Amino acid sequence: MSDLFDDLEDFAAFDDAVSGNVRDPYPDLLQTARDTPIQRVETALIPGEEGKPFFIVYRHEDIQTMLKDHETFSSKAVTQIFGEVLGQGVMLGMDEPEHGRLRSLVTKAFTQKALARWEDEIVGRIANELIDGFAADGKTDLVKTFTFPYPSRIIAALLGLPEEDFPQFQRWSISMLSFTLNPERGKAASQALIDYFKPILAARRAEPREDLISSLAAATIDGHKLDDEDIYSFIRLLLPAGVETTYRSLGTLLFALLTHPDQLDAIRADRSLIPQAIEEAVRWDAPLLNITRVATRDTELAGVPIPEGSSVMPMLGAANRQEDRYPEPHKFDIFRQAKVPISWGHGVHVCLGMHLARLEMRTAVNLLLDRLPNLRLDPDGDDPHIRGMVFRSPTSLPVLFDATKS
Repeated sequence: MSDLFDDLEDFAAFDDAVSGNVRDPYPDLLQTARDTPIQRVETALIPGEEGKPFFIVYRHEDIQTMLKDHETFSSKAVTQIFGEVLGQGVMLGMDEPEHGRLRSLVTKAFTQKALARWEDEIVGRIANELIDGFAADGKTDLVKTFTFPYPSRIIAALLGLPEEDFPQFQRWSISMLSFTLNPERGKAASQALIDYFKPILAARRAEPREDLISSLAAATIDGHKLDDEDIYSFIRLLLPAGVETTYRSLGTLLFALLTHPDQLDAIRADRSLIPQAIEEAVRWDAPLLNITRVATRDTELAGVPIPEGSSVMPMLGAANRQEDRYPEPHKFDIFRQAKVPISWGHGVHVCLGMHLARLEMRTAVNLLLDRLPNLRLDPDGDDPHIRGMVFRSPTSLPVLFDATKS
């Protein structure tokens, strides 16, 4: 089965197929947002929903309203599209109360205490090991050597898995995310993941360790433990969500800082600015421009009638560039007034891994600046840029720095 996945070394082919090489979707998005804040499209978005329109929601306040109203705007669109690969019990596609029960179990494994331990034992160690691989060279492409492998190795370590297996997890992640393009490969990846984890989960139930799988296997609420399928569904979600969005967000943050050297210098001088730089990068160019919900009943949003069963797509990227919410929204500015961007989600489905993602990005920026003196974009590099119409991130980050002994 492994030969099904061997050509998936990075997200480039996936991005080409799903997102295209769109450098700047924002002028068109914002023009539509001004003209039609809620746009009705007479094409079904989800297979099997032919004949039903879907709606694109552009304004921050309307997106916030619908994400808070999880009873009317259901998350089941995720399982309608990806259920065959992520599992019908995947948390991202659940509604209340089932979602809340499962999330509270999983949240126990992501405590502040756990994050603090992971920062020292896992996140910093992996960042340093990756930097060791190129610190003496004076130049590298940070996407290939750092931002792409970094979150995958962290997830593998959190799960207590051999880190030499992490390239395989990346290939499975890409295969599951691109299920709609290649269903056979997506389903094969989903099954391969279960086959891989089944003996590991059994071993952790018998002899727990200090890792995330053991925590998930032991977590209880109201006397209930997660069953095996719940854990598989969470791991199938954790791999693409924990790897892919962090890889993209970190790449965009580094691209933004490297193309705004004055702000990079400010962070060099004052590392306490890093958290606000992370929030600004996630606002300025979110890793995912849109998400999808389904209306559970006839309703209306901002005066627009939305029939039951219609898909509703919050356009996060447009809300993040909304002119009456963010002054000069197209500028990357780490000093702007802090507001939590809608990119992290809102309501009951706010990103479960956002604290881990912030930790990974903060650690990465600190260590790259500590260990790569005079870090800057390579002027002879191959036109680094952010691209994509659905998923967004830079394709490459060619950099120069003063070589140091690792």
